[in-house]
Amino acid sequence: MRNILLTALTALALVWLLCPLFIPLFARLKGARPERRIEPEPPQQTTKKKQPAAKPSPPSMGGVPVLLSVAIATLIFGLNGMEFALPALVATLALGVLGFVDDFLRARDPEGIGLRTVVMLGVELVIAGVIAIWAYRSPLIGSALYLPLSGGEWDIGIWYIPLVIVAILLVVNAAHLSGDMDGLVAGVSAVYALALIAIFAALASVAYQDGGLLRGDNLSGGAIFAAAVAGAGIGFSRFNLYPARVQAGSSGTFAFGGAVAMLAILSRSLLLLPLMSFCLLASIGSIVLQAFSKAQEGGKRLFRAAPIHRHYELTGRPASKIASVYTILTAVICAVCLIPYFR
Repeated sequence: MRNILLTALTALALVWLLCPLFIPLFARLKGARPERRIEPEPPQQTTKKKQPAAKPSPPSMGGVPVLLSVAIATLIFGLNGMEFALPALVATLALGVLGFVDDFLRARDPEGIGLRTVVMLGVELVIAGVIAIWAYRSPLIGSALYLPLSGGEWDIGIWYIPLVIVAILLVVNAAHLSGDMDGLVAGVSAVYALALIAIFAALASVAYQDGGLLRGDNLSGGAIFAAAVAGAGIGFSRFNLYPARVQAGSSGTFAFGGAVAMLAILSRSLLLLPLMSFCLLASIGSIVLQAFSKAQEGGKRLFRAAPIHRHYELTGRPASKIASVYTILTAVICAVCLIPYFR
């Protein structure tokens, strides 16, 4: 527990130290580009109201200090459980670097165009495939999923690989779609990571009691990585809460999404992932429902805009309140999901 607290505090302090150094650099790299307006549908009335001038949006690439902080804190305190902590860190860094390339291209392009969607999804698929095969072949993870209600396991065999690939792609892209609202992804990811610290601690305690020292050490390494993510997420929120001084960007959203997915894989809690990351997955779910509604109802929209947090924003709710509700709801769901681990 001492190392977990030190890891979280170290990651938080590093983010607080690095963000003031990087934000001016990101701002100069980005230049003055107007903020994207949300225009979900054409106006119904014939008269047009004069729109206020768009203010420059804050710089992105906030994932860079987050990645550095998570990496440093994990490497300092997670050496005893590197069979879990190191793969999780490498996967998060790989996705974060992919996001950084997208951010950099957007910052340098006059029209703000980054990586092509096909290229981005292709690289994500390769990374997810490597992670899935590694986890499937790992003697400490394997193809068995933890059943929280019964406390048993469900071995799904070779189907584990496509399940992990789909889970990673869904969570990473859901986080990416949620990254345009101040404080949303960082807050939700930090709460999820805090819950995973408790899960890893409970699993490590059982492993030590059963004499599984190697497994217990690596589960403790997973808790260290979760603490680094939580500390970095909380620290980054200081600069990302509304009104944000810096956005997470693709580098940050891909990193947070990758970390969330890796924590679920290492703890074998993939069956709980849809619940615990519900507020992130709602972004993709709302887009699917919007498309389905338009196809079935002859063009009728189910939401004013998708992802759904933009719908709430257009109904007059402030962005700060939406992000707060998402974070609180995630905390409640995660607390409920923790109950089976502490029977």
